[in-house]
Formats: sequence, C-alpha cells, structure tokens
Amino acid sequence: MWDRNIALSCFALLAARSVAAADCTLAASGSDDAPAFLAAVAECDTVIIPSDTTLNVSTRLDMSTLSDTLIDLQGTIAFYPDIPYWSGNAFSFDFQDAITAWLLGGTNVTLSGGGTLDGLGQEWYDEFASNSSLLRPIILTVYQGDGVTIKDITMLNGPMWVNLVYESNNVVYDNITITAASTSDNDAKNTDGWDTYRCDNIVIQNSIINNGDDCVSFKPNSTNILVSNLDCTGSHGISVGSLGQYPEYYDIVENVTAINIRMSNAQNGARIKAWAGPDVGSGIVRNITFQNFIESEVDNPVVIDQCYMTDEDACAEYPSNTYIADIYFKNITGTGTDSVVASIDCSPDGRCLNVNVDDLSLTGPDGDAEYVCENLELSGNAVDLFSECTYTS
Repeated sequence: MWDRNIALSCFALLAARSVAAADCTLAASGSDDAPAFLAAVAECDTVIIPSDTTLNVSTRLDMSTLSDTLIDLQGTIAFYPDIPYWSGNAFSFDFQDAITAWLLGGTNVTLSGGGTLDGLGQEWYDEFASNSSLLRPIILTVYQGDGVTIKDITMLNGPMWVNLVYESNNVVYDNITITAASTSDNDAKNTDGWDTYRCDNIVIQNSIINNGDDCVSFKPNSTNILVSNLDCTGSHGISVGSLGQYPEYYDIVENVTAINIRMSNAQNGARIKAWAGPDVGSGIVRNITFQNFIESEVDNPVVIDQCYMTDEDACAEYPSNTYIADIYFKNITGTGTDSVVASIDCSPDGRCLNVNVDDLSLTGPDGDAEYVCENLELSGNAVDLFSECTYTS
C-alpha cells in the first residue's frame, strides 16, 4: 500500500542527497577564502574554482577526511604570506619539524583542472635568510589518504617543500609543473618537489620541476613507488633519504623505481643518502632502480653516501646503521661538473650489498671521468669503469 508519509520522507532524503552531491562554484571574497572553501568541500562532491578566480587562503585547511570529492581548480589558490600566523598555526608533524598549510586526504579524492597553487614564497625566502630556525609551511600535504589523484596543476614558490605525502596509500601525481625561484639575492631553499613518508604505492609522473632542493625524496618507510618521466632542473636529485637520522626509528625504503628522468644544472642525479655517527638510527634501503637518466651539468650524477651530514672521523668510528641492498643504476648518461662522475661510498662491514651498475656513460667537464667506490663489490657491465674499490678496516 502506498504511504504518503513514507513517500514524502523518501523524497526529502533524495533531495538532501541531491543538494549534497551538487556542484559548488567558489568566488573570491576579498578576505580569507579558507572558510568558504572548507564549507564547500563539506557540502559538495565537486568544488569548482573558476579560471578567473584567485582564492586567498589565510588560514589552514583541513580536508583530510573527504570522500568521492573532486576539486576542480581552474583558477588559483594563493596562500597569503602571513609569516607569524603560518609558522605558529600550520598543521605540524614530528618528522623534521615539518608544518603544512593544507591537509588533503580521505578516499577517492581528486585535485585537477589546470589551475595553480601559489605559495607566495618570496617573503619566506627573504625572512629565512636571516632566521634559519623559521618554520615554513608546505603548500600541500596528502595526509592519510587512500586513492588520491593530483593532476594537471601548477605549483609556484612553495615556502618549504612543495608536496608531502604522509601516511597515505595509492596516490598519483600526473602532469604537475613546479617552480620555486627567488627574485632577490636570497635563495629559495628546501623547496623539494615531493617528499614521501610512511607511504605505499605512490606514482609521480609526467612532470616538470625547477626548484632548489630534491626533485623527489623518499623519506622513511616509503615503499612501492614509481617515479617516471620527470624533467628536473636546479635540484638536489632523485634521492632516497636521508635515512637513519633519528636514533629511535628504524627506516625502510624499498621497491622504488625512478625511470626516464632528465636532470640538469643540479647538485645530484641518482642518490642514496644515510646518516652515520654515534647517535643515529638504523634501517634498510632495498630494491631501488635508477634507470634511463639523462644528466646535464650535474655535480654528482651517481651517488651513494653513507656518511651524509656526518663528520669524517665520526663516520669512520661509527659507521652507518642503514643497510643498502639490491640497488640498480641502469643506463645513466650525460655530463658532470667534476671529474668524479660516480661516487659509491659505503660504510664498512658489508653495509652495501648487490649494487649493480649497467650502461653508464658519464663525462666530466674536460671529457674525463672518474668512477670511485668504497667498501663494496660491484656487479654489472660498467664495473670496469670504476677504480679498484678501497676497503676500510
């Protein structure tokens, strides 16, 4: 039997769901647009920032529990550089004293649309030059997300790292353009393109990065990661680590592939870095592949450094406790800025195992090339390029 009250109740429920699923289009308010942005993602499945709109974000954004949400960023989201506010109120993490302006997470979340995230970093670069203890916010942190896609976005002038992926799984970045450049004499420092921490199954691909620190850095407990088809300029490399910094932690990075990478005017190319010394942590780096790198004017094209940020004497007395195994450098070509084009420097006592070098073709500035290694036995068809490895007793 048809019941009018039940029918009306069902109609009301469907209407409520329809409102919740509606598209929300945001406009600039002339003041802080963060509250309206937060309200929109709470109410709507699709949030649109039109191409002629610049949202001013002056307060932090917690969007870490979204579900089935599309943020269609066609215009610009600009993070107003209120240095006292952000350094004191941004979301904070214990790891390396990181803070962030925006937490984005949940399930089945997409940020796309061809628009721009602008960190307005110049005031931060200038302030940091005279205050090296200043906490600077990451523009965007994917936080406890599962099934997050960020694509077709430009990211400008992050005050610190541009992207952090934190305790998240199944995250894809595709067609991202990152630029961090200072217009003063104060460099844009620590502007990593991506850092991953406690993450699994991450893809970073088809992107262009011009910055002042690591292009991509795999921090502790990063597993099953693919980095593909990146063009990195001015960076510190595609870096595993640094690892073993904190004595209370055991760090793991494994099953990482970085393939089809262009690296130019950079400090490093393919790099693994781990701490040594009397008061450091431990860990394992395992099954890492650097393949098809084309490098131009790179200071250190191929690097394993188990004495990262460690005094030489301390490193000799207290070798790294981060073990490295099953590493593959394949088809790496190009030019370095120094005669040493590959340096694989391991701690003694078997802390590096099964390091493979294949199809390396690197030259120094005068056409010469020196390949050096320490405390390991290499394998692969490029072994003969390396001078005889020295061993520390």
